[in-house]
Amino acid sequence: MTTNAYDIDPVLTLDFEHEVEKIAQRMRQILSQDLHRRGFIIAMSGGIDSSVCAALAVKALGVKKVFGLLMPEKDSSSTSGDLGKLLAKHLDIEYTVDNIASTLDSIGCYRWRDDAIRQVFPEYNEQWKNKIVIAGGVDGRINHYNIVVENPQGERFEKMLPLKAYLTIVAATNHKQRIRKTLEYFHADRLNYAVIGTPNRLEYDQGFFVKNGDGSADIKPISHLYKSQVYAMARYLGLPDAICNSTPTTDTYSLEQGQDEFYFSLPYQKMDIALWYLNHKKTSSELANKLAISEQQANFLFNDILSKRRTTDYLHKKPVMIEDVVLDF
Repeated sequence: MTTNAYDIDPVLTLDFEHEVEKIAQRMRQILSQDLHRRGFIIAMSGGIDSSVCAALAVKALGVKKVFGLLMPEKDSSSTSGDLGKLLAKHLDIEYTVDNIASTLDSIGCYRWRDDAIRQVFPEYNEQWKNKIVIAGGVDGRINHYNIVVENPQGERFEKMLPLKAYLTIVAATNHKQRIRKTLEYFHADRLNYAVIGTPNRLEYDQGFFVKNGDGSADIKPISHLYKSQVYAMARYLGLPDAICNSTPTTDTYSLEQGQDEFYFSLPYQKMDIALWYLNHKKTSSELANKLAISEQQANFLFNDILSKRRTTDYLHKKPVMIEDVVLDF
């Protein structure tokens, strides 16, 4: 079945019946022929990407060979945990909940982050909330990051982050993804399963993942699908409305934060179109007409996509060796 029953732009239309079967078949093939594993591990944040990946894993192997993980911490929203459990019950898969807050605390994740925030807001403490927001790229300027904090009285303040503080905050929050990935591989080893990675095409293309964190996986079933297509596939697969209607968030900072606030220049529906137009060699004038923006803004969008590709290229690279080592089988 093709769409617009699923309310996505015509350029992103898919035959979802064919696509689901193709992905499920490839997942079975990769698991048995390339990975030599018995099933799949999936970390379930309650977000659309992990939910669709979990459903595809069940389509590929059935419920008995898919194991779900929920890994909340201090800054996780209760909504993500509720949605993760809803998904596991909807799919009827076994899952476990491992709270990683104490681990993150013991390795200094929260302390490093809070000390960096206090370089900008000295009064910041554990009762305050925080998030990072991006600015600049969509206006043709160099991207930079601001820290937004909220005190217990609900007052918000925002300032530009110095580079050292920004890097420290990001490094601290990246701990979260790397600890989660460690748990995923523990359960993968325990069960002789393979780990599923959940980036969609927009995230994979733009380097919106943590190296050796959520970027690490044995198989990435939806990295060729635009975010809009993933949402549409969720509806095709009959996932719960609460998941299908959820807003993409990072679920990393204590203040609610959309992905377009932190990383992408525009909401995913428009970023998908901008990326598709660039990938299909459309002009900035064509993109401007499509998104009802100026041609200058369209150029800024194309340049921002290309800039993120360059700056995050190292995330995709394998370890660099001094000499090639050939392994014969």
